[in-house]
Amino acid sequence: MSIKQRDVKVLDCTIRDGGLVNNWDFSQAFVRTLYQALSLSGVDYMELGYKNSPKLHHLPNAGPWAYLTEDLIRETIGEKTNTKLSALVDIGRVDERDIVHRSESYLDLIRVACYLKDVDKGIDLASKFHALGYETTLNIMAVSHAKENDLNEALEVLNESPVDVVYVVDSFGSLLQRDIEYLVAKFQKFAPKKALGIHTHNNMQMAFANTLTAIEQGVTFLDASVFGMGRAAGNCPTELLVSQLHGTRYDVRPLLEPLEKLFIPMREKVEWGYTIPYAITGMLDEHPRTAMALRASADKDKYLDFYEKLTTVEPHTAP
Repeated sequence: MSIKQRDVKVLDCTIRDGGLVNNWDFSQAFVRTLYQALSLSGVDYMELGYKNSPKLHHLPNAGPWAYLTEDLIRETIGEKTNTKLSALVDIGRVDERDIVHRSESYLDLIRVACYLKDVDKGIDLASKFHALGYETTLNIMAVSHAKENDLNEALEVLNESPVDVVYVVDSFGSLLQRDIEYLVAKFQKFAPKKALGIHTHNNMQMAFANTLTAIEQGVTFLDASVFGMGRAAGNCPTELLVSQLHGTRYDVRPLLEPLEKLFIPMREKVEWGYTIPYAITGMLDEHPRTAMALRASADKDKYLDFYEKLTTVEPHTAP
C-alpha cells in the first residue's frame, strides 16, 4: 500500500494512552527522547498526557503526565520542533481556568473525550478551547455501543460546531474493517465539514489494519503509539504506521533506537498488548476493565473461566 504522507497527520499518544499502563510514570528524559525521535520520524503531533485537574479527578500515585502543567511541558521539551504538542481532557475532569491562551502555551491541540450522551458538553468545552486559539478534536468514545439515531444527531450538531476534527474511537477494540468503513461513511455523511480521525485498540489484533482501512476511506488524523503501548491491548503501533506512510517526512528509522533502549526494558516490567482476556472482551464488545482486573489477579491465565463468566446468563430467581 502506498499512502502519500501529505494526505494524513499522525498523532502519537504513547505518553497519554501508554500512561494508563504505568500510571504515567515516565521520566522527563524518557519523554524528551521520545519527542526528539518522533520529530525526526516526521510524526505531526505528540500527545503528552491529560490536562485534567487533580482537584476534580484524583488518581493515587499518578505521574505528572496525568496532570500536565505548562512548566512541566516547557522544562521537558525544551525547544519545540515541527512536531506539535497535544493534550487530552475528559468531561467533568478539567478546570477551564487551568487552560491558558494558546499564545502562552506549548500546547497546540487540545482533544476532548466524551461519550455520546455528553456530546453537547464536549462541544461546549472544545468551543472554549477553540476560542483560546487551540486546534481541537472531539473523540466520541465507545462508538460501537452508540445508537444509530443518537449518533446521527450528534454528528449533525458537531458538523456546525467549531471543532476541527471528529474522531471515530474503537474503545473496546471490537471493530472489524467493515465496521470502520461503515462508521467512516456515516461520519462523512452527517459531519461533512469536519476532518476525521481514528483511534483504534488492538484487542483483536485489528488496530493497524483498521487504521489503514480508515485512511483508505479518507480519514486524515491517525492515532498511534510506539510499540502499541496503551491501555490493555494497546493501540496501532506508530512504527508500523510510519513505515506505511511513504513520503518525504515519515521515517521509521529514528524510532528504532528508542524502541530498543526505552520500550523493551519497560515491557519487561509492565504489560500491554494482545492477550487472550483482552481478545475475549473485544469479541464480546465489552470494556476491557474486566480483563485488566483478571490480568492483575492470580487467575490471569484462566481463559475459559473468564469467557464463561462473561457469557453465562445468570438464572432468574423469584423473590
